[in-house]
Parts: sequence; C-alpha cells; structure tokens
Amino acid sequence: MYLLDAALTKPLHVQLYESLKNDIITNLHAGDKLSSIRRLAQEYKISKNTVESAYAQLYAEGYIESRTKSGYYVIEAEHEIFTSAQTDNDIKQNDVQSYLYDFFPARLAKDSFPLKLWKRLFVKAVDNTLDFGAYPNGQGEVGLRTQIAHYLTESRGVQCKVEQVVVLNGFANTMSLVAKMLKKEFKIFAMEHPGYHVARKVFEDFEYKIKNIEVDENGLSIERLEDSDARLVYITPSHQYPTGVSMPIANRLKLLNWAKLHEGYIIEDDYDSELSYRNRPIPSLQGLDNDDRVIYVGTFSKSLSPALRVSYMVLPFRLIPEYKKLFDSKIPSVSLSTQKTLELFMSEGHWQRHLRKIRTLNRKKHDLMKEALKNKLKNTMKIISQGGGLSIFIQPACKLDWEKMKVEAKNAKLNIYYAKERSNCEFEGLFIGFGGLEETQISQAIETFAKVWFACINVQEV
Repeated sequence: MYLLDAALTKPLHVQLYESLKNDIITNLHAGDKLSSIRRLAQEYKISKNTVESAYAQLYAEGYIESRTKSGYYVIEAEHEIFTSAQTDNDIKQNDVQSYLYDFFPARLAKDSFPLKLWKRLFVKAVDNTLDFGAYPNGQGEVGLRTQIAHYLTESRGVQCKVEQVVVLNGFANTMSLVAKMLKKEFKIFAMEHPGYHVARKVFEDFEYKIKNIEVDENGLSIERLEDSDARLVYITPSHQYPTGVSMPIANRLKLLNWAKLHEGYIIEDDYDSELSYRNRPIPSLQGLDNDDRVIYVGTFSKSLSPALRVSYMVLPFRLIPEYKKLFDSKIPSVSLSTQKTLELFMSEGHWQRHLRKIRTLNRKKHDLMKEALKNKLKNTMKIISQGGGLSIFIQPACKLDWEKMKVEAKNAKLNIYYAKERSNCEFEGLFIGFGGLEETQISQAIETFAKVWFACINVQEV
C-alpha cells in the first residue's frame, strides 16, 4: 500500500514513483509484474497520466521494462546492476559524511559545476516551444544528438552522424543496452585484464562468457586476443583502465583488422580522453575504422557532472536496425529538460569553455597530488598511471599489508579505493582521487594518508 497525499507540495506522480522505486529495491524481484496503469489509477483514485509519468521515470532509470501486450516488469539483469550500484552509492554517500578525506577516483568538486549558468539555460530550454504533452524521442533529442555528433567529430575524430548517436543514462545503462543488443549473436565477451569492473559486471549479468586478455606496455595484447575465440572486445585504448597506457597506432590497426576478419565488434570506451593534462588526447580508434566495426561510448560524468547521468553511444550503421528493433521507444533514458539544457550548453559554446576550465582546475590538483605523493611517500611507492583523469594510480615498491591498511585507513577516517576491487583481479594498487578535493586540502590529505601508508609497509624491503 502506497501513501499518496494530494495535499503535499510534491506532485502525486513523484510520490508514486518514489514509492514504487523503494518497493522494487526492497521487496520485489527481477521479473515481477507491476500493476497495470488502469488498475493502479483506479486503486488510488488518481489519473492514468499520473501513473504513466511514474512508470515512465522508472523505465528511464532502468528499474522496469515494458513487454508488448503484457505490461510492466521489474527489469532483469539491468535491475540487478542498478540496485547494487545504487545501494553502494547510497552507502558511500552516507559514509562520506564521516570521512576526513575521500579519495574517490571519479569525483568532481561541488563548485566545479556551472550551477548559475545551468539554471539560466534550464529556464531558457523549458519554454512553450517544448511539447510536454507528447512522448520525446527515445533515442535522444535530435538537437542534443546533433551537438554530440559535432563535438565528437571535431574533438575526438569520430566518424559520426546524428542517426548513429544514442543518449543514455550512464555507463552501466550503455553497457546493458549493448549487451542485450548483441546477445543473440555473441556469447563471449573479451576485455582487458586488469580492466574496468563495471563493464565486466554488466556482461556477466547477461551471462556472457568472460575472456581476460592481458594488458602490456601497448595496451590490450592483440596476440592474446587473436588466440582466443572471442569476436566481441571491450577496450579503453586512449588511457587504459587502470594502467594508463595508450594503444599505439600499429596495434589499433591490428585490432581493427581483427574485428574485420572475425566479423566482430570493438566497444571503445573513450575513458579519460577529455581530461588529459600532458599531451593532446589521442584521436579515437573509431575514427580509424573503415569497416563499421566500432561501438564508441562516452559520458559527461567526469567532465561535467556524474549526477546528471548522461552518457552517449555511437553505433555502427550496421547495428542501427537491430537497435531500432529492440529499443525504439517513446520513453527516453534521460529527462527531456536535462537533454534540452545540455543541448543549449553545447550549442552556445559553454561546453568547450567549461572543458578548458575543468582541465586547468584538475591539472593543478593533479600536479599538487603528484608532488605530495612523491614528497611524502618517496621511494616506497611507484606511480603507475598519471597525467589524466581524476586520480593517480600507485603501487607500493615494497611489501604492504593490505588488510592492515583497510583498518588503519578507516581509523584515520580516510576513504581509499583498491585496484583489486575495482579491476576484478589480483592487481594490487590504490586509486588516489583528487577531483573531489579542494586544492588547499591536498597536501594535508596526503600527509594523513602517508601516516597510514608507513604504518602498513616494510620499509626495510625498499
């Protein structure tokens, strides 16, 4: 029984959406059928539009799916991913209040978001030209897709037309769509080892067989990939996660040739490409593809805001018919107001100015963090990955008691992040995030971290 009160300032459809979402997370299971729109409207004496709005938001956020002539169901694999991620995020958000310093490797400072400008553009975007009585474009608004296509073509060398772009609700949502779309043809999913744990989790939940392909100084090993029986591979070629190595042009061409010969696909995650502090970003792998074999994915999370939950995908032309068959919907993954505001943000030139600002800001933090780590930890650690993104990846140069570190870090009120947990392998190391810290905090944060570090290592082995 849901408690809905028309006297509250919160709209009824929001109240219903929040009640349903809580019910899905705490009580329902994947595959459970929800009440029909008509039945729920009659039961709570509310309009069908109110119920439709609540269901539309749950659909957009990945909690439910619509089955033709059957109704709405709690989503299968995607729901498992979302709820576990949501729970982890809720825990971290609650825990962060008690931490002295949080080294989360993919966080931006609160004041880095252009809030005043965003408010102004929001008001400008939500005017009487928008038709709030109609369903929006499920693939994403044409205006926003046009801006994304232009940006990717100009800045990343992506071969991109508007009809190839899909606007989505974050990285996991993007990977879920790809996994579901390719499930009939592909059973094996190859990925870098070590590699990004979220990508692995999504494809595991769709019951793909995972093949680990080792990473060397040139990124993913093409030879090992060729020896496998995979025809679908996920890579981060511009700034490999977590080692930071870049795939050279010769290997990129070999990889593209592999996809062509095997009639397979490459999922290119353009990880950290926008936040490069030392060199110009390497052009995309997709831009070299002449056989329509690369699925290009990216997000606005690290450069604008993770809270907006906006990601995008550029599909090969050959996959567009399959996408439209499975996912052509009137319900978008991202709200209409967010899409139209972001469209204005990009079309009026604010996006490029923001990127320059965010690069400058985080380059300073990166350099401060790097120097602080060198000064405080000296020769007891080695920097594995730096020069881009929102964190520096380090490993100990001597024996370190990892279990003790977890205890010591908690006692010191430090939130630190381990490669073993975030890369799904025995690859030990730490992601030291600087994006969420203020410049004035970095020195003291690393000084506090250094005390924990030296309490857990054997200096005699250096």
